[in-house]
Amino acid sequence: MRLSVVLPAKNEAEGLARTLPRLNALWPDAEIIVVDDGSTDSTASLAREHGVTVASSPYSMGNGASIKRGARLASGDVIVFMDADGQHDPEHICLLLDRLGEGYDMVVAARDMCGQANMHRGMANRFYNCLATWVTGHDVLDLTSGFRAVRAERFREFLYLLPNGFSYPTTSTMAFFRSAYPVAYVPVSVNKRVGSASHIRPVKDGVRFLLIIFKIATLYSPVKLFAPASLFFFLLGAGYYGWTFATMGRFTNMSALLLSASVIIFLVGLVSEQITSLTYRRHE
Repeated sequence: MRLSVVLPAKNEAEGLARTLPRLNALWPDAEIIVVDDGSTDSTASLAREHGVTVASSPYSMGNGASIKRGARLASGDVIVFMDADGQHDPEHICLLLDRLGEGYDMVVAARDMCGQANMHRGMANRFYNCLATWVTGHDVLDLTSGFRAVRAERFREFLYLLPNGFSYPTTSTMAFFRSAYPVAYVPVSVNKRVGSASHIRPVKDGVRFLLIIFKIATLYSPVKLFAPASLFFFLLGAGYYGWTFATMGRFTNMSALLLSASVIIFLVGLVSEQITSLTYRRHE
């Protein structure tokens, strides 16, 4: 099988200077594609100096957009996506390919807590993993890892689902699970990021946290998220009604509101389930 390696890069000249020589040495026959996402440093020129294919954008379109551009350009049967910041070791590609050869369609490099950008991100990712495991019924060891090997034909089926910004790993993983394409995880260690460190931004990262939670549910089975929420409001409304009836002998507006919310949430979940089914039916 022909191998393509796609590295989305935005101002990652320093990281590429460490990653590309090792990639060329370890995988001389692989097609290496650096997708320059509107970098203002020497990312593009440095990549060309190492003899790899470079696809440059006139402005920044986002990590997901770079992944989609790289997937369209790749000619290999298998595509390996990895970050350009020096965190991922090209030697680990063989681990992913070996597991892929066992019949999987996607193999993800799973980081441990030491490989997270910071404690807050590590805690958030652990929560994502637990939520995705519950929703899919499969063990999800690292939902947001950007280091993964996929069968190109399978991955391209879901390009229309991938966002231009963040969370392409989440979207692609949930799409593979939903479509019954087998996914495996391989534990790997990661290096410290080259360049500026990642910083926690409470508002922006908080919104991103919530969006990923809803994306996990809506990409696989919305009912699994909406049904427990509906049951919670139903029990709360029924319990409040029982208390008010026992103490005041009447049915209050708050009880009606909580019970109505329960019905509405359940119906929204059913509609979302149908929309999700139609979304996946598009590529079939």
